[in-house]
Amino acid sequence: MSLIKSISGIRGTIGGKVNDNLTPLDVVKFASAFGTWLQNNKNKKDLTLIIGRDARISGQMVSSLVTATLQGLGINVVDLGLSTTPTVEVMVPELNADGGIILTASHNPKQWNALKLLNEKGEFISGENGAEVLALAESEDFNYAEVDNLGKYETRDDAFDIHIQQILDLPMVDVEAIKSKSFKVVLDAVNSTGGIAIPMLLDKLGCETVKLYCEPTGHFPHNPEPLKEHLGDICELVKKENADLGIVVDPDVDRLALIDEKGEMFGEEYTLVAVADYLLKNKNGVAISNLSSSRALRDVARSHNSEYFASAVGEVNVVTLMKEKNAVIGGEGNGGIIYPDLHYGRDSLVGIALFLTHLAKENKTVSELRAGYPSYFMGKKKIELTPEINVDDLLTKVEKEYQTEEVSTVDGVKIDFENNWVHLRKSNTEPIIRIYTEAKSQEEADQLADDMIEKINSLI
Repeated sequence: MSLIKSISGIRGTIGGKVNDNLTPLDVVKFASAFGTWLQNNKNKKDLTLIIGRDARISGQMVSSLVTATLQGLGINVVDLGLSTTPTVEVMVPELNADGGIILTASHNPKQWNALKLLNEKGEFISGENGAEVLALAESEDFNYAEVDNLGKYETRDDAFDIHIQQILDLPMVDVEAIKSKSFKVVLDAVNSTGGIAIPMLLDKLGCETVKLYCEPTGHFPHNPEPLKEHLGDICELVKKENADLGIVVDPDVDRLALIDEKGEMFGEEYTLVAVADYLLKNKNGVAISNLSSSRALRDVARSHNSEYFASAVGEVNVVTLMKEKNAVIGGEGNGGIIYPDLHYGRDSLVGIALFLTHLAKENKTVSELRAGYPSYFMGKKKIELTPEINVDDLLTKVEKEYQTEEVSTVDGVKIDFENNWVHLRKSNTEPIIRIYTEAKSQEEADQLADDMIEKINSLI
């Protein structure tokens, strides 16, 4: 079992020993560290934090621990209860709160949970701030409130309504166009909170929803990562129901995967591509993804005379570059849509509304829409090295070897060839180089990775 402390939060498996797993003591310590960090950095007496959780079995327990700890520090808590990551992100600025904590382990299996930390904008805290929180957790330099100064506690049950209304009010979401199509949608919400929020949105958009695994029990019926190998049930149900499309989200609803009317995967990399196609068709601007996302986004941006830039891997890095470039749209190739006109966070709900608007206006089936985009295939491999090999030096050698090509060292080494690319990233925990490739066929993508492994071995 595991406990992973990182600048973006703390993540681990429930049960076991302190400091080895996500135990109650670890939850209290980390919640204390974040609360104390906020108190040290805010120039005000009364602080308020928004908390929300996905439907994991451990969610209520972890939420109770976090809530009591924050109150013990003298911090007020507004508890959204069962929620989604983007909903908590939207509600922090909506309620003028000082930050937020999302209790979710995203696409990890049911034994995992995590505390994800938000600033007053409802965005993930920076790497620098995360390091300060980790240092406080190690020092345990906490000062809890006396009895007359304990934090207040309240609940809100209108967060989904507020989040959805903000989406419906967006100029680029055409509610009437979507309603005119009366789309039939099959939804797989992996028995988490998407099963509450997304039917509410689809109802407002005039869609018929066929629910699959939408009871928020936390008992995931399949691996909760929305990848093709886990989604056989919804692919079959889309065909059986003669539906227009299928929608799949992960437990905290920040990743969106789509199924076409034939029961085939739209491709998680292409969720962002389709949404960007719609937005950039209507407004020239900048599109952002990370270095390991599909080249198809770059191709679509250029087809609309728009610019494309790539950030280091990680949502915080994507958001930072989006702000720097004033991007119209951004996200990650794992189905994460970041639409800054709403908020700077991956949001499946706004992704659904924008995609359905695009689908309605194009007057095409989902498969026809997908056929209009460049077709790429991705490969993922790794090469294990002996501990004495200096991975950074090895990557520098690779960079020099391909210096005549288009090379980026923003995050590892990415080499853009004319018709394909390869991205090398080192593991932070073991002597491994992860190799990501993309090409016009799966065979070519896999061969590109094998060729790079051979080249690396020749440089050792």
